[in-house]
Amino acid sequence: MKYGLIGEHLPHSFSAQIHEMIGGYEYELTELTPSELERFMNKREFCGINVTIPYKQAVMPYLDEISPLALEIGAVNTVINRGGKLYGYNTDIGGISALVQRIGIDIKGKRVLILGTGGTSNTAFTAAMGGGAASVFKVSRKNKDGALSYDEAMENHGDAEVIINTTPCGMFPDNDSVPIDLTPFTRLEGVVDVVYNPLRTRLVQEAMKRGVAAEGGLYMLVKQAVLASELFTGAKYGDEVTDRVYKRLKTDKENIVLSGMPSCGKTTVGGILAGITGRPLYDSDKYLEEKHGMTVPDMFARFGEPAFRDMEAEAIRELSVKGGCIIATGGGAVIRPESALRLKQNGTIYFLDRPLGDLVATDDRPMSRTREALEQRYKERYPIYLSTADCVLRVDGTAEEMAKRIIERHTK
Repeated sequence: MKYGLIGEHLPHSFSAQIHEMIGGYEYELTELTPSELERFMNKREFCGINVTIPYKQAVMPYLDEISPLALEIGAVNTVINRGGKLYGYNTDIGGISALVQRIGIDIKGKRVLILGTGGTSNTAFTAAMGGGAASVFKVSRKNKDGALSYDEAMENHGDAEVIINTTPCGMFPDNDSVPIDLTPFTRLEGVVDVVYNPLRTRLVQEAMKRGVAAEGGLYMLVKQAVLASELFTGAKYGDEVTDRVYKRLKTDKENIVLSGMPSCGKTTVGGILAGITGRPLYDSDKYLEEKHGMTVPDMFARFGEPAFRDMEAEAIRELSVKGGCIIATGGGAVIRPESALRLKQNGTIYFLDRPLGDLVATDDRPMSRTREALEQRYKERYPIYLSTADCVLRVDGTAEEMAKRIIERHTK
């Protein structure tokens, strides 16, 4: 190959898409087992590669020269073949530094905890020390190489002001996991998570809920790729390239989630959005019916509402891990807080706020068959729709007009 990425498991990598946006060159994803790595590196049949988990340190013995910064970090994520000689670099440090700056965190004089002890943690450590941090401690579940245990970090370092997660905890498909409880860290100012799938991990969501500046690793991923592309091609890109690629990638990967009362127009608007954007549409009620082989009213009648809500929450969990799609939720889908959080991990929730007087009670909606029941559900759910929405859209036009407003909001 000419350019590409090597790693052990790459089915959900965004790297090929990113490099296509940056330079338009062919970029291959190559999965290697540990036993295949030696043969690949010795053959040297590439111009430039990126390296990801678990080979950022394992490739180093095969290189002829390693940049001083990569040597200091102890990890290489970019290898260039120049006339048969292999040169190793680390562009992750530029990526993580750019992400910290983007979030608005000033590392200087701060107490920093880095979760994890792998190659990326070394990068984060070097970036934090280079940024003038007052203290930097690594945290490990195995308590190795002088790292703190998680219990020690929570018990003795509650004054930490910045936490950087370099572990895969919270990464797809383990979306519900959180590497550390943020409750003890009462002075926390910023959380950086290198995980980019999902776009917002539970760790990031927990930080944001506390009013702490936080972001996942997508911007870091793009920035390090831009820096690697400069090494591949000799081109020089400004920040505008990173920002352009990041914005487009985030827009492409982020789900459009529609919430609101039954008969507010979610399915109709979702269908129009799918037609305009080419994104797949998932109606959570239809998804649930197909999964269980019965209608929603039949599920209510057979299992009762509590069991139905469990089934619905599981369907939302399955849909929320998808990317680049449209999800039209059932009227009660966001009632459970965990379902709203899951939808927000990879999506923006648009509440279609249709006035109560325009809503219609129908027999196929078990909780709002009558006008009285519909009004009661509206009273109960309206505050929840407002609190869980990222964007509230008053339904005061046609479905086509609503779809266009959502696209304008989603792509700006």
